[in-house]
Amino acid sequence: MSACIDFQTSPTEYRHWRVDYDGAVAWVTMDVDPDGGLFEGYQLKLNSYDLGVDIELNDIVQRMRFEHPEVRAVVMQSGQEKVFCAGANIRMLAGAAHGHKVGFCKFTNETRNAYEAAQTESDQTWIAAIKGSCAGGGYELALACNHIMLTDDSTSSVSLPEVPLLAVLPGTGGLTRVTDKRKVRRDLADVFCATEEGVRGKRAQKWGLVDEVVPNSKFDDAVKARAAEFAKGAPDQTGIQLPVLERTFSDDGSIAYSTVDVAVDRAARVATITVAGPDSPPVTLADFDANAWMLRACRELEDAILHLRMNEMDTGLLVFKTQGDPQQVLMHEAVLLDNQDNWLAREVLHYWKRTLKRIDVTSRSLVALVEHGSCFAGVLAELLFAVDRSYMMDDVFEGDNRPMATVTLSAGNFGAFPMGNDLTRLQTRFYGAPEAVDAAKDHIGAALEAEDADALGLLTMILDDIDWEDEIRIFLEERASFSPDAMTGMESNLRFAGPETMETRIFGRLTAWQNWIFNRPNAVGPDGALQRYGTGVRGSFDMGRV
Repeated sequence: MSACIDFQTSPTEYRHWRVDYDGAVAWVTMDVDPDGGLFEGYQLKLNSYDLGVDIELNDIVQRMRFEHPEVRAVVMQSGQEKVFCAGANIRMLAGAAHGHKVGFCKFTNETRNAYEAAQTESDQTWIAAIKGSCAGGGYELALACNHIMLTDDSTSSVSLPEVPLLAVLPGTGGLTRVTDKRKVRRDLADVFCATEEGVRGKRAQKWGLVDEVVPNSKFDDAVKARAAEFAKGAPDQTGIQLPVLERTFSDDGSIAYSTVDVAVDRAARVATITVAGPDSPPVTLADFDANAWMLRACRELEDAILHLRMNEMDTGLLVFKTQGDPQQVLMHEAVLLDNQDNWLAREVLHYWKRTLKRIDVTSRSLVALVEHGSCFAGVLAELLFAVDRSYMMDDVFEGDNRPMATVTLSAGNFGAFPMGNDLTRLQTRFYGAPEAVDAAKDHIGAALEAEDADALGLLTMILDDIDWEDEIRIFLEERASFSPDAMTGMESNLRFAGPETMETRIFGRLTAWQNWIFNRPNAVGPDGALQRYGTGVRGSFDMGRV
């Protein structure tokens, strides 16, 4: 699977989903084209999905928030008879490279997180309307909804059959959502996850696996009534359109957007992401559209991160830089921070939150270089606290006439963009010294040069003209020499200090267990369950416990 994966799509290009808008209710219908897989070698039968199916769903979730803010209830349903969704396509998983499997699981879980949070963030309640078999990743689609309705008939059931059938785990948080979100009793969850055929009807409701069970003859009317109930009181709001991003790709892997530039050095296994600050004054919310810098830069940065994750697998180090006027960044951000009673301002801030979370869980080494002329201010300063290390130019550099390097904090750094652990990045950074957060807060709006930023603990190291080039070169070469497996493990342990949440548990367990299980012969070996699935022969297991 070496073809370039494009994360950009639009409703006119969907092959697997339909969306019908009826006032405050949206009907999202999964009707997967069996011949529409991203790669050759498998068919997407029974509404099974691969990454391409989820790229479309992610686009639906994002567009609905911006283009249809009037929507208050979203019904996810199947367009196929006797099946809701069979989950991730097994042939695709069996043939995919390890990195693709894990990256696929990560992206699909981020998509689940996005519509799961829509109820709290956007007042959009997602309802899963299940008719037919709802298995594995199909049930995980439903688990991320806010309300699950199941028809009561002989063919409709919910199941997580990965362990008995495939020798792997549900890849997008199914086990954790069953216990942590739906609070299913542990022993019943054990029975459920070890049962291939799943659970039907009233038992599914009794165990807490679904919220409602409705007779088949009344199901469609019941779903409409429940959607109408959740949609009550919808405001009259007009959305903005999200055009497909304009990008230019180079043969060496580099990408040019309007506000983001990605330079890829494949030999060094390094990608440098430079975000350009705004070059014009901010517009008011009345004139705010998809071309406004705060939204455009977020969309482009997100696309760049997703592209690098799945298409530049050997690029192990991402270097973040910025260039521009810090005060312009703060002015553009202030339009949103000062108007959080406005739906559009909130949505753009939430979008930045989700994009920064994508960076947090990206399994690459991350470093930020605060050079002269940079604009690490407000939301862009969050990059300094997301990375593993940060270096800043100190004092004048010979021949460099750009403005002096500074870091500028805003109110947004103290609550608008929490991590998956529900703490800000500054709270996570200073987990053992909360007073350092208070000290930093006293400097909101101040353009902090190197020594002042260093004194507040906002950087890893400040370097003068003499040491900058050599120290950065040594760091880059050292990082590239380490085992990428060890780096992934170390970084994922160090980035998420503090309390666990359902979100951090899902990503942590996915990293630890699915990485390991997807490498085990019991799952992916020639006689493993993934390889033998559909042949009528069970997998042959090494029964030794590790």
